[in-house]
Amino acid sequence: MKTTIDTTITMGRGDVFTDLGFSPAESRNLRLRSQMMTALRKFIEREGLTQADAARRLEVSQPRISDLIRGKISRFSLDTLVNMLGDAGLEVDLRIKMRSRRVA
Repeated sequence: MKTTIDTTITMGRGDVFTDLGFSPAESRNLRLRSQMMTALRKFIEREGLTQADAARRLEVSQPRISDLIRGKISRFSLDTLVNMLGDAGLEVDLRIKMRSRRVA
């Protein structure tokens, strides 16, 4: 007996957090935190640091590094991530611009 599964594909809007139902404000916050966490994970990998070494370098506990590596975004504020990036010797550059207006 052959079974078929119906699948519906919905095009995303270009922002995974908005697609998951977060408000525009929360979506922006999550996107920024995600970018910062990715930069920190890449730094740790590029430097070849163990979690313990990374914890010492970033002045946090090893369990915090574990949370970072595992992508536990809810456990990190923007402020904490900015501090960790600074301790890693990475520069955080903030750019503010006007939103483009969508034509209906």
